[in-house]
Formats: sequence, C-alpha cells, structure tokens
Amino acid sequence: MSIYYERAKALRETVSPHYNCAQSVLLPFAEEAGLDRELALKLSSNFGSGMKCGSVCGAITGGLMVLGLYGVEDGKTIGAYFRRLRANHENCVECAQLLKIDRDKGNTNQKAHCDGMVYECVALVEEILREQGKLSD
Repeated sequence: MSIYYERAKALRETVSPHYNCAQSVLLPFAEEAGLDRELALKLSSNFGSGMKCGSVCGAITGGLMVLGLYGVEDGKTIGAYFRRLRANHENCVECAQLLKIDRDKGNTNQKAHCDGMVYECVALVEEILREQGKLSD
C-alpha cells in the first residue's frame, strides 16, 4: 500500500469530521503539491455526492483536482483516466448511477462502495503521476 492510499484510508475511517469522496482523494496529495489542507478542504467541499446532486462521482472529480494540481491537463491523459474508470464501472461515472449499479448487484453498503471508489481513484491518480514523473517518493 502506498502512502497516498494509507492517507485516504485514514480519512475514510474518520467519523468526525466526515471527509467526502472528493476530499478523500485530494487531501492525500494536496500538501506535497503546495496546497494548504484547509484550502483543499474548502475547494473540494461541494464535490462529494456527485457535486451534491448525484452527478460525476466525487472521487473521480477529486482525482481530476489532483491531476490539475500536479499540472496534468492534457486531453489524452484525462481521457484515459475517464476511459479506465468507465471500463471498470459499466461505462458510468455518475454518483447516483454508480450507487444504483452497485445496489442492483446486491451491494447495499454505500460507504463500502464509496470507499472503493476513493481507493481506486487514488491508485489511478498515483499511477498517472508516477508515469509522468510528478511524484518524487
């Protein structure tokens, strides 16, 4: 397990305060990239629960924030990020639909689903950043 995964896991295990999915992906990387923790929390506060309306998954948008923070903005990489996530989730990236797909499979533990999305996005973002030489550890 990487340090970023461990940080995300600690955030997801914290009951109070609650860290939304976007915050749980952004925070593990933020400070090393020069983004203050409190600012990162505020920046990502409205992206949990699919922008608070079931739209694009907060973990996915948190990953996009991290990629942007590290200067990864090219369409090819961002497109690959989305394609990989869609391939893993029945071509879906929307929070409400992802949860419905999971429930239809008999998985009723929403927290476990969201934790899984966070960990998947942290791992994918870390992989991309390492491939591009953006992480030094």
